[in-house]
Amino acid sequence: MPSPPRRRFLAAGAGAAALLGVPLPAHAAAPETAAAPPTPAPAPGAGPADPAPYASYWFPDSLPHGTPGPGIVWRSLKQWTPESDQDLAHNTATVPLAARFTPVPPHPGVRAGQARIASLVSFGPTSQNPSQGVPTADTYALTHWAYIDELVFWGGSAGEGIVLAPNAPVVDAAHRNGVPVLGNVFLPPVAYGGDLQWTRDLVQRDALGRFPIAEQLVRVAVAYGFDGWFVNAETDGGEAALATRMREFLRALRAAGAPHGLRITWYDAMNSTGRVGWQGALNPLNQEFFEDRAGRVADTVFVDFRWSARSLADSGALAERLGRSRHELWAAVDTESRGWDSAVDWEAIVPRGRDHVVSYGFYRPEWTRNHLADRSPGAFHRADDRFWTGESLDPARPAPASAPGGGGGGGGWRAPATVVADRSTVAALPFACAFNTGHGERWYERGQAASDTPWSHLGLQDRLPGRRWVVDTAGQRPSVTLDFARAWRGGSSLLVAGRLTAPAAVGLHATRLALPRAGVLELVHAADPGSAPAAVEVGVAVREPAAAGGPVPYTWFTAGTAAPGAGWRTARVGLSSLAGRTAYGLAVRITARANGAVAWRVGALSVRDDTARPRPAAPHAPTVDAATQQNGAAAVRLSWWHAPGPVRHYELHRLLPDGTRRFLGGTCGTALYLPAVVRAGRERAAVFEVRALDELYAASAPARTTLAWAR
Repeated sequence: MPSPPRRRFLAAGAGAAALLGVPLPAHAAAPETAAAPPTPAPAPGAGPADPAPYASYWFPDSLPHGTPGPGIVWRSLKQWTPESDQDLAHNTATVPLAARFTPVPPHPGVRAGQARIASLVSFGPTSQNPSQGVPTADTYALTHWAYIDELVFWGGSAGEGIVLAPNAPVVDAAHRNGVPVLGNVFLPPVAYGGDLQWTRDLVQRDALGRFPIAEQLVRVAVAYGFDGWFVNAETDGGEAALATRMREFLRALRAAGAPHGLRITWYDAMNSTGRVGWQGALNPLNQEFFEDRAGRVADTVFVDFRWSARSLADSGALAERLGRSRHELWAAVDTESRGWDSAVDWEAIVPRGRDHVVSYGFYRPEWTRNHLADRSPGAFHRADDRFWTGESLDPARPAPASAPGGGGGGGGWRAPATVVADRSTVAALPFACAFNTGHGERWYERGQAASDTPWSHLGLQDRLPGRRWVVDTAGQRPSVTLDFARAWRGGSSLLVAGRLTAPAAVGLHATRLALPRAGVLELVHAADPGSAPAAVEVGVAVREPAAAGGPVPYTWFTAGTAAPGAGWRTARVGLSSLAGRTAYGLAVRITARANGAVAWRVGALSVRDDTARPRPAAPHAPTVDAATQQNGAAAVRLSWWHAPGPVRHYELHRLLPDGTRRFLGGTCGTALYLPAVVRAGRERAAVFEVRALDELYAASAPARTTLAWAR
């Protein structure tokens, strides 16, 4: 295929593009008897002029000439230490990488164990990229983790920094869904400010022959809690000796990262001559960055856009001759400008009638948000669902073949759900999902708005159903969407809407849940005003389909009725009849009275052992670490010691003088920044409450701290 214009590709990497930077938890492993947080706490009101924590970015060693632009801080990675990083606690990911399994695919055209997908995403700017979410719902809130095998934080620029670490909310969300996340090392072309000295800095040796920057990259990844590095060397002008040094650097990075399970992806740019020559293939000019005589160098290679059907076929064959899998090669697919209307020779990568040739990598799939005129959460998720699932919006029933560029599931856009098998991490009790996408126009608790402020924080995202949306009905298919008008918890709920001329079953999570004798399923649901009354059932599958595309054999349980105006209802279903079995899938089914039109919401779904569970323990010693006050408002940094026992995340509320509570934010870590706390009347101090929540969203008792207002 013709390669995309280099100007667009490089400009995104060299300035307009983004990535997020991140460090480790200063408070992650505090002893239960600790009386105060470990970081020094400046006096409230004595904080820095800009107390906001930002994601981290660096140059390998030497810095550019001149002066950085406004809001940019030039830093040397060689000089970085966790102890000197003032944003460490705000930038650390804490959710471990979950194990995944592959359920039987919902359609026979989907192949398990073959092609996978890498995704190169720019989530925000390189500099001044907030560490923990933003007070807007207009963000790229990725939820289709089930189809992604590796996420790369794409970005960097010669004027800001070229080594970027992913920020904590995205890593936490990815890890909860079993997806490893890589930071980015971007050595930009000379035309975009690249300096070959930065390449030489990256691969420098010390007096003992070690690679200090390789050791620092491992130190950063381990401290910040992500999974490795994407290395993109596009600065031309090198020689064969520099290429050899680069390969030795990658080997050192691999050796140092191996005890921590870190991985490396190499971008097809620099080749064995030391020059930049994008091959669009794995071939003798670049194979030694993938596998050399001593063995594995990189885990995967991102093959440049210049590939062809022949070059990919030859690349896959070469990978296998080297003793590697052909699916460790990502063929670049540019979606930055045209999204699902991008011209892609899918038969060269994932042919329909034979085995997949290689895997593929999306470049800038956040097009699903960026191209919209209406960037409301609902509009974004409708576009994102179409990108990942296809026009049919049902992975069990892909759209028929369409003309190239037509956005369908055939000759045009070949959506991931029509090609690769989804994966899931729902394999242990307790399990709960409130259908929270990690952003919203409001924050809800138990069906009531606890804050009217738009928000985004991917670390608070639930494990959402991987298949959007498998609907079985003999009648008219209702629409199924993630909706933001009402929610039970978080910012969104699952909305099933339309006239039902027959019962409609909606597949939810693929699971591997061992069901105990006291197993219980709870469903929180509500009907909107004007919705027809309907009977509600929940389904549990204790067997998988016999083959891909086969019906899921659910056992159905009555879960009450959905009546308009009745508010949120909780149905509790005992699963003792299935004790000792494994739940392979969960679903809901709704039957409207008199074939009426419904607008029915699922607010939460949970499965648990109904034996007594202790309430989560509270976090220790919340403290205002720094604050700046002006005109009755304050920007505040808070931190606390980790609560004993397992914690899903923490939530922070403001206790107002009238006794009401207002949600301020949440995080999986142990520190949070509040950009604008407004004084309530003449109160003497703002009162903050921090609670730990478990996997069922049960909350601990509050731990409190205060900020005294200046008189």
